[in-house]
Amino acid sequence: MRGDVVLSPAGEKIVLADVGSRVLHDDPVIRVWEVTLEPGETHPWHLHHNPYVVLSIDGSQGRMDWLDGSEPRFISEHRGGWVYRPVSPVHRLTNIGTTFYRNRLVELKDLGENLDEPLDIRPDDVSVRTVADTTLDLEGPHVLAALDGEDVQLHAGGSCTVDGEWFVVELSYLFR
Repeated sequence: MRGDVVLSPAGEKIVLADVGSRVLHDDPVIRVWEVTLEPGETHPWHLHHNPYVVLSIDGSQGRMDWLDGSEPRFISEHRGGWVYRPVSPVHRLTNIGTTFYRNRLVELKDLGENLDEPLDIRPDDVSVRTVADTTLDLEGPHVLAALDGEDVQLHAGGSCTVDGEWFVVELSYLFR
């Protein structure tokens, strides 16, 4: 968590940052962050206490470095793309591309901080699609996140209408 201090392998004290730039939504089940990086900018060392889903709005090339010195992970994100990640070691993200980077990071609190030990889920327990200007009939809980705005909500299920382009994140592990 922000302000926690960890030690690097060399013994250097590292003060951890939040997992995102700012919180857009927070409830007992999920927390949604915005993450933005200009080309060349780095999001500081941080630690995820919850499994999470990254929803890409403005994609770029990125490099994830691990505090333990493991080999970096290179990422290439595009608008509308997404990835599920389990709890991961301390890392930082650098935008090594030439374009602005922006995402929505959906923390699954009910799989992490709300438990004694974090849980991981099967890859098919979370799915994401993008929709535009439509009415949906959703079975069970879903996260709805606007691609061109800051609107984010946890929808319990049932009918809803969305205007514009939206991520629809099905949390099927909650209703199986």
